[in-house]
Amino acid sequence: MTTLTVVIPATDRPATLGRVVDAVRAAGAPEELIVVDRPGHLGPAAARNLGSRQAKGDVLVFVDADVEVHRDAFARIRTAFENDTSLAAIFGSYDDDPGAVGVVSDFRNLLHHHVHHEGAGAATTFRTGLGPIRRDVFLALGGFDEERFPKPSVEDIELGMRLHAQGGRIVLDPAIQGKHLKDWTLASMAKTDLLRRGVPWLRLVFENHPGSTALNLGWRHRIGTGASLVLLAGLVRRNPLLVGSTLAFLIALDRRFYLLLLRRRGARAMAMGVPLHVVHRLTSAAAVPIAITSHLFGKSGHASSP
Repeated sequence: MTTLTVVIPATDRPATLGRVVDAVRAAGAPEELIVVDRPGHLGPAAARNLGSRQAKGDVLVFVDADVEVHRDAFARIRTAFENDTSLAAIFGSYDDDPGAVGVVSDFRNLLHHHVHHEGAGAATTFRTGLGPIRRDVFLALGGFDEERFPKPSVEDIELGMRLHAQGGRIVLDPAIQGKHLKDWTLASMAKTDLLRRGVPWLRLVFENHPGSTALNLGWRHRIGTGASLVLLAGLVRRNPLLVGSTLAFLIALDRRFYLLLLRRRGARAMAMGVPLHVVHRLTSAAAVPIAITSHLFGKSGHASSP
C-alpha cells in the first residue's frame, strides 16, 4: 500500500491549525503527520522542505494550515498513485462551501473552486493547498526554492514548472477536495493578486516559457482582463454604452461562476462578485508592467515576493 505523509507548514501559528489537524485525523489519518510550527522565522517553502526531510511516506501530501481535507481525500490520493505509476504529482480543489464568512471571502474562495474545476486534467503547475507528490520525485527536484521564496508566494507553482520541464506528469483532480478557511479582505486580495502571486508568477512565465493555458493564465482570464480594462476606460470616459456593453459581456463570459455564487451564497454574493471579479482582473493586469520591468532589470537576481 502507498504510504502517505501529510506535511503542514504552520510557523505563523494560524488559528485554523487545530481544525486542519482534526480534519486530517478524521479522514482516516495517514501513516504520518508532520506539523512544522517552528522555528518561527521559516516561511512556508522552508517549512515544507524541513517537514519533507523528516518524512518516511511514499507520497508527501502538502496541506495548507487553512485547508480542512475531506474525509475521502487520502483514499482518493492513494488510489490515484497506485493506479498510475507514471503520476508524479496531483493537486486538488477547494470545495464549494468555504469556511470563512464575508462577501470577499465567498468570492475569492469560490473563485478558486471554480477555476480548479474548469482546469481539471493535465497540469504544468502545482498547488500546495492540497497537493500530493511522490517523495522521491520531490527530493530529486531539491524541494521548494526557499531562498527565492522566503515568504508565501508562488513556490508551489515554481516547483510544478520544474517538475513539468523534467517530464514529470502532474494532474489537477478536483475530486480531491478540502474546505478553504481563509478569511479574505479586499486589501489582502489585492496584495496577493499583485505582489504575492501576480508579479512572481509572471516572472516565472517570462523566465521559463511553459506555454501553459492552465488555470487563470488561460484564454478566458486573458479575455476577461482585457474586457475589464475596456470597462475601466468606459468608466473614466463616462461612456454608458461602452460600460453597459462591456459589463454584459463580462457577465456572459463568466456566467457559470456567477451562477455558482448565486447557488452557494445568494443574490448579494452574485451581485458583488461582478465588481470584485473586475478588481481581481485589473490588479492582475497591473502586475504585467511590474513583472516585465522586474524581469528586464533583474534577470540576474531572484527577488523574493513582498
